[in-house]
This record gives sequence, C-alpha cells and structure tokens, in this order.
Amino acid sequence: MPLDDRLEDGQELEIVTESSDEYASVLRHSAAHVFAQALKRIHPEAKLTIGPWTEDGFYYDVAATGLDKEDLERVEEEMQDIIDEDLDIEREHLDRDEAKDFYRDNEYKTEILEDEAAGEDPVSFYRQGEFIDLCKGPHVDSTGDIGAFKLLEVAGAYWRGNEDNEQLTRVYGTAFPSEQELEEFMERRRKAEERDHRKIGQEMNLFSIPEVSGPGLPLYHPGGKTVLQELRDYVDGVVLEQGYERVETPHMFRAELWKESGHYEAYKDDMFLFDINDEEFGLKAMNCPGHAQIYKNSGTWSYRDLPVRYYENGKAYRKEQRGELSGLSRVWGFTIDDAHLFVRPDQLKEEIIEVMGMIEEVVSTLGLETRYMLATRPEKSIGSDKIWDKSEAALQEVLEEQSLEYGVEDGDGAFYGPKIDVTFEDALGREWDGPTVQVDFNMPKRFDLTYVDENNEEKRPIMIHRALYGSYERLFMVLIEQYEGNFPTWLAPEQVRVLPVSDDNLDYAHEVADELSEFRVEVEERSHTVSKKIQTAHSDNVPYMLIVGGDEEEEGTVSVRDRDESEQVMSLESFRTQLRSEVDDKSAQTQILK
Repeated sequence: MPLDDRLEDGQELEIVTESSDEYASVLRHSAAHVFAQALKRIHPEAKLTIGPWTEDGFYYDVAATGLDKEDLERVEEEMQDIIDEDLDIEREHLDRDEAKDFYRDNEYKTEILEDEAAGEDPVSFYRQGEFIDLCKGPHVDSTGDIGAFKLLEVAGAYWRGNEDNEQLTRVYGTAFPSEQELEEFMERRRKAEERDHRKIGQEMNLFSIPEVSGPGLPLYHPGGKTVLQELRDYVDGVVLEQGYERVETPHMFRAELWKESGHYEAYKDDMFLFDINDEEFGLKAMNCPGHAQIYKNSGTWSYRDLPVRYYENGKAYRKEQRGELSGLSRVWGFTIDDAHLFVRPDQLKEEIIEVMGMIEEVVSTLGLETRYMLATRPEKSIGSDKIWDKSEAALQEVLEEQSLEYGVEDGDGAFYGPKIDVTFEDALGREWDGPTVQVDFNMPKRFDLTYVDENNEEKRPIMIHRALYGSYERLFMVLIEQYEGNFPTWLAPEQVRVLPVSDDNLDYAHEVADELSEFRVEVEERSHTVSKKIQTAHSDNVPYMLIVGGDEEEEGTVSVRDRDESEQVMSLESFRTQLRSEVDDKSAQTQILK
C-alpha cells in the first residue's frame, strides 16, 4: 500500500522489501501492469480483463485484439520504454460512479466492479503515467524497479474460466529483479521443454489425446500401457501384502449417492452429471462413496473385524475447464490407486503410520524426492469443528512422531476431512501432487456406517482415504519428465533390443530373444548398419542393446551395451541372471555394466 494510505480497523500491515519472499510476486504484478500499458499504447482498442501474478510470472487476459506470438517482440520493446521512463506507480481512488463511467466500454472490468469490487466506494486504482487500472495492489514504487522481464507465450482462455463465455487472448510473462535470475529461469524453462512429457510421449509412442476422442481423455498406446501396468503390478503387490482386499465400483452412480456423501453439494460444478429416463446420474468423481457402500452392504461388522481395508485402481472423472487441461498433468478421466480403510479409534494412529511407511517405500522405489504438507479445513466443508479438530490433531501427531518435516496448507483439506499431501519433486525441482492420506469422521456418519464393539453397542468407524501414487496419469507424467523417457529397466516399454551385425546373424538374434522371453525384448530386423541400429536404440530409450555377430554366435555370447554406452561381452546366461536381478530390485539405473 502507498505510504500515505491509512489502515482501516482490523487491517494488518506487512512490510515487503526486496529481500522478502513476497517481493517477486509484487514485482510480477507490476510487470503485468507494464505489459497492459504497453499493449494499450500499441492497440488502444484492446480490452483489458485480469492480470494476476503467478508462482513464476504473470499473465494478462485481453479481448478485442488479434495478438499472437509474433507480436510479443514489439510489445516487449514498448515495455522496456515504459521501464526506462521510470514512471511512478501510485494508488488512486475513484468513487463508484466514476469507476463505472471509466469502464463503460469494458464489460469485463464492469463485471469485476459489480462482483469482486462490489461494495467498495471509493474503488482502488493504480496509475503509472497515462495508464490507470482497477487494482488493489500492491506494486513496486516505479516502473524502473522492474529489473528484467520476458513475454513467454500467447494462449487462449475463457473469461472466468467458463467455456460458455467468450474466449480471450492470454499472454504469459515473467519478471525478476535481475537479468541473471531471468536467465536462470529461462534455462530451467528450456530444460523443462526438453523433458516435456507431451513431446517425449509422442516420440516414444506412449499416449495420445486426439481431439476427436475428447479433451482430457488420454489413449494409452502399447508402450504407455506397459509402463502403467508395471506401476499397477508393483503397487498392487505392496498393498496386498498389507492385507488390503480388492473391490470394484462402477463408472457412474445415481446422483442420490453423491448427495448423501456430500460430493454433490461441494463438488457439483466439477462433476459430469446427466439424466437417464428423467433420473440424474453422475460419472464417478471419487471412489470413496462406493467403498463406503460396500462396507455398509456387507452385513454386521464386529470390532474384531476392523480394520477393513478396501483397494481399487478406480477410474474417476472430473470436469476441469478446457483451458486448464494439459497433457497428463490435468485430465478429465484418470485412475487412482485408491484405498479406504474403516478403523476403530484405537487403530487410527497405527494405520496412518503404516500408510506413511508404504508411501515412503513407493517414493523411494520411484527415485523421487518428496515434501509433506498438512492440509486443514477449507471454507467449503462438512462436519463439526470438534470432528475437524480431532482429525487434524491425529494427522499432525503422526507427522511429528515420525519426525517428518512438514508445512501447513491452511484451508486446503478435502471438504470432508483434513489430509497429509505428499508432493513429488522432479529433477528440475518442480513439485507435483502425489500420495495423500485423509482422515474422515464425516462420511461414516453421513452413510450411517457402524460396527459392534465389545459391549455389543453400535459405534461409528473412522474412514481413512489414501493413495500411494495419487493419479496414475500425473505420476506417469512425472516419471516421463524425471527420466526424460529413459525409464528404469523394470518400467521400460522395451527392456532389451537385439542387434544382429548382419542378416546372417538374424537367426541367432532370435535365439537370444527367445532365451530372454521373460523380458520385453525386440529384434532389430532392418538392414541398417550396426552404428545406425545402435543410434536408433538410443533414440528409442532402450536400456540394453545386445549386439550379436559371427564371433558372438560362435561362442554363444552377447556384446552388451547399455544406454550410457558402456559395453562388455558376456555369456547370455550371465546377462539374463543379472537382468533378472535388476528388474526384481527395481533399480533406478542400469546396473549390469556398472
């Protein structure tokens, strides 16, 4: 806020300096205004809408302009001129009538005045030179304080994120206090583009999302399905060892179930709902109501029967806005390695600890770093304060007793209960949602779930929601980018490729492949040079190549070459044994020639 502003009763003041964590957000907010000012200088007809800062930059949505990526350089030049002008950024106030008149030709800003700024009089604006924009701030002192910036890309976005509204032009950019920080960001961005799972997925023929099949609905090709099946087989083994029971629920339910569970009220806008014979149904957005119904319809439960642990690789569907869909990171249809546990109060802590141990095992196997966050009660929730306090305390106690460092995400819990969220950190330091553990006292009450205790009295079980991966789709995306397509051998769609030196060695190459039939092995039958065959196998991200020529055929050996270009001649049996060990151990790196 400007230094001459006054604090109102109940307001708090936070000092933000260049060394503050919040400074980058303030700087980027101001850079968004500089972009808008530059755009209006070049395209006076442009209608500005919103221009917030983001985690690593900013964006501005505009209408009534045919802006495309080729125009960004010209806008950047004008932005630099504005920065060089070192214009003071000052807060001003207009009364509501003045504000409405100012935006009489901009329906977007008018809507903001009527919604977000409803009741404000006077209304807060910020001015820099000739440019003025509806804004609460804060901002840096002047345009000259913006050290380094870059406009990144142009995309489409619906007004308010609603597909029924007009599509706008969204311009993404970023800003930093120094050129060095900007250069480091651009290098990270370049590396991220090289690892982009959409690019690698296409190159490796892993998946596709064709427009004709629907947005956010991925199709998995044989190679991609192979990776997903390996992930499924692995987590199934981990889960079944802990006494979980497999169950299965349908892809849709009557809306009555979603109303009873509370999802309809809290989640209706994100669900696919439709009528069948004048009755409303919804595609499954969550697996938990189905698991609760299985528990309820399985007869009378004794306290001796608990814990009950149901597990399902369940398909779910959530109606994300089209503009938010992105490869496998955000989709409409996805699969969760979902489990729901029904436990007594005295079992709650032990079961949470066991789930946390399973998460640690899975994350370690996948070679990913993690961060733990305790997500507390959101504004839109169900249940009493007492139930929520009890649930949050249970999760916090486990985190602290396990000596796990964690942060707190206030208001980010599920609508029915708090949770421990585990984020994956990839090779570039980016974080992605992953495993979760959630405590739920509410759903057992809503579904009237019970068990009979040792005194022959009905009691309410506690429900634990948990996933070791999160969604398979997002995990697959993380692994593709983490390994740049060079999957660990146990996950690789093709584990070994046999490369005959010439067509004369084709029969021996097939004999070798037959001996390794327990693995995923292909024979390169094209009449290329050996160097070309090796190059192709490297490009296809095959962990091991077996080069076989006359000498190898005569001696019954293979020349083993790995993706790191190490090479060694060994017996086929020795290679098979070592490969079996590497796959069974789920090693993150190739091991045979190390």
